[in-house]
Amino acid sequence: MNLVELTEVPDAALPVARLKEHLRLGTGFSDDDVQDTLLAGFLRAAIAAVEGRTGKALLRRGFALSVASWRFPDRQPLMVAPVAAVTSFTLVAPDGTGTPVSLAGFRLDQDAQRPCLGALGGLLPSIPTGGQARIAFEAGFGPSWDAVPADLAQAVMLLAAHYHDYRHETAFGAGCMPFGVTALIERYRPIRLSGERP
Repeated sequence: MNLVELTEVPDAALPVARLKEHLRLGTGFSDDDVQDTLLAGFLRAAIAAVEGRTGKALLRRGFALSVASWRFPDRQPLMVAPVAAVTSFTLVAPDGTGTPVSLAGFRLDQDAQRPCLGALGGLLPSIPTGGQARIAFEAGFGPSWDAVPADLAQAVMLLAAHYHDYRHETAFGAGCMPFGVTALIERYRPIRLSGERP
């Protein structure tokens, strides 16, 4: 199983100005934007960390999930939420030849924790031996920062500020998130009621 991002969050969607306000950086100077690239990097790192802990895509973008076998015979979890739309479904032979599959026979189950591509009244198609299935989809709360839930947005700000404040730290640490960030993202973390993965 392999999940990859097809598109990157554009720089314009990153809340650099809000992070500057959060950090209380001075404004009104001719070189106000000199740190923008650095702050954007902290934001990207914080977004990636929060997304990794929660399984949620904060800003909408394209993803592709490739699997060699189905998780369930009638549905396949898409591994990230919230999913806005499935854009393509392809069966890929071992030689790399792709066969598009019509999306008309499938539904998107938009579960908040485990969205799935499900077959309508049957089973998912057989994956070629030695090949894979590739499902492309759009996931994220929305295209702009205003669509991100307030608690997740605040968690990103706190974590980006933490990265900013400790940017010169070279010692190895425990690798844990600051308490405030952990508290804000806790309700979004996936819950597993059994030993099996989604």
